Amino acid sequence: MTTTTMPMLETYPAEINLDRTKLAATIDALIACSEACTACADACLSEGMVAELTKCIRTNMDCADICATTARVLSRHTGYDANISRTLLEACAMACKACGDECGSHADMHEHCRICAEACRACEQACRDLLATM
Repeated sequence: MTTTTMPMLETYPAEINLDRTKLAATIDALIACSEACTACADACLSEGMVAELTKCIRTNMDCADICATTARVLSRHTGYDANISRTLLEACAMACKACGDECGSHADMHEHCRICAEACRACEQACRDLLATM
């Protein structure tokens, strides 16, 4: 899958204080996770046992919002504040862990939860990998 993330980072005219390849991978993982969580929450709402998926839906929605916000903030470099980026990445890793665990508990019954759990785990790792370079 081709994204515009790396080409946009490559065209940024000033210095970026992060590894651009890791940064691009993290932004792409954040966007993918946000989409997976949004789709999973919607799929959960269509399940016959929706009442039993309330926590999953809420966790999906929270994770989607946190991932989307983190991706947007990491895409901005002018006036960069490492403390804000670090805090968002930590929160995102925590949200992805919670969502991955919750979706993982439904993965044997719902394929959308299995796919979402995988996206959450990949995003959590990408956030932790980028944090390690900061």
